[in-house]
Amino acid sequence: MASYASGGGDAERTCGLEDHVTLLSSDSLGGRLAGSSGEKMAAEYMYTGLEAMGVTMLTPVTGQDFAVIQNGDTVYSRNIIGMVEGCDSLLRNQYIVVGANLDHLGTNVMTVDGKAVIQVFPGADDNASGIACVMEVARRVASSRFLFRRSVIFAGFGAGELGRAGSWYFVNRTSVSPDSVSVMVDVRMVGQSGQINPFTYYTGVSSPEINSLVSGLADVGAFYTPVQGDGVLPYGDYLPFYEENVPVMLLTTGPDRNARTVRDKADLLDYATMDYICDFIYNFVREAANRDQMIDRPEILSGEPAAPAQTSGERVYSSFEVDTPPEYFKGDVMTFLNEWVYTYLRYPDIPLSQGISGTVTVEFIVEKDGSVTNVRAVRGVDQYLEDEAVRVISASPKWKPGVLGGEKVRVRYSVPVEFRLKKRK
Repeated sequence: MASYASGGGDAERTCGLEDHVTLLSSDSLGGRLAGSSGEKMAAEYMYTGLEAMGVTMLTPVTGQDFAVIQNGDTVYSRNIIGMVEGCDSLLRNQYIVVGANLDHLGTNVMTVDGKAVIQVFPGADDNASGIACVMEVARRVASSRFLFRRSVIFAGFGAGELGRAGSWYFVNRTSVSPDSVSVMVDVRMVGQSGQINPFTYYTGVSSPEINSLVSGLADVGAFYTPVQGDGVLPYGDYLPFYEENVPVMLLTTGPDRNARTVRDKADLLDYATMDYICDFIYNFVREAANRDQMIDRPEILSGEPAAPAQTSGERVYSSFEVDTPPEYFKGDVMTFLNEWVYTYLRYPDIPLSQGISGTVTVEFIVEKDGSVTNVRAVRGVDQYLEDEAVRVISASPKWKPGVLGGEKVRVRYSVPVEFRLKKRK
């Protein structure tokens, strides 16, 4: 394994991280609601910072713009994308992607003593901390670019709170093919520390090569390395990559009691720990960039899924291509998971006895009449778990169908179903 470095003094780097978070979570950005001027300001801040670091920008300062239909309104958002080109002429067209979402919850108006009071959700940990780390890692990579054989892409994804629309747009609408991405590193909520908030990584389907890279860095003993997460996989911008069979790594220290509240402010984050996390990301990316081969695609234990049988010759749309995406009749997709899937899900005996747990990604089509068809497991860790997830979703009540141009259309949807074993006391 190579020698390791991070560049710059500890105090300087920690100060830089704090400066990023303080600006991004300031009241002037108004909580960075997707499509708002605050989200745009955050995107411009990231662009300016990356460009000053010597990162080659692949988008203009206005970003890679796209639109999302939300409750009948059009929300205009943007991605910021930059790249440090690899030094190997044979490998520079392969990529490591390091990204985080730019947006947060915005503001809320409440009435106090008969007067309207605006509450700002700062989003310091969620996810200004992730953007700050992406920018700091970009600075380190740009300053040592000759050490990286593959190219490294740094991304700030817009509209993360709107179904990860920005990362979906990156995967499906840029010239970077998912097949050319060796691994995607999603940095989300990394501002906490301590036993309650350990630095943790998730890969969805087990990735022996990612695990080996993490273990190799841990063996050196010079880094604050993450523990492997189990149980419920946090939601994140890795999902559109994961759905395209790209190896992913979600890094997080998890939420604390201030997450997604007005108390999530810059002065409550642990910047020394964030600096250590940047050390880890830098060196993990360097190891991944310098391998002779790309990281293997996740192994789907059930084999390559067959193409879904079509119940109609009509086109099936993505949820991001329609004006109004399908909606579970009682609420959003989390309501569907919590009130339907996890209510009726049963842990199969064989994987339960063998201690097998993990995530099953299930794809299905919401038909024009709201019925759920073509249900299949596209990614999982065990055939019994996949069959159980498919069984429960196949019995779903009807949804509200997707709408495009005033007409009901067929829409493909996918959800992650978690099978989590309870630990014995």
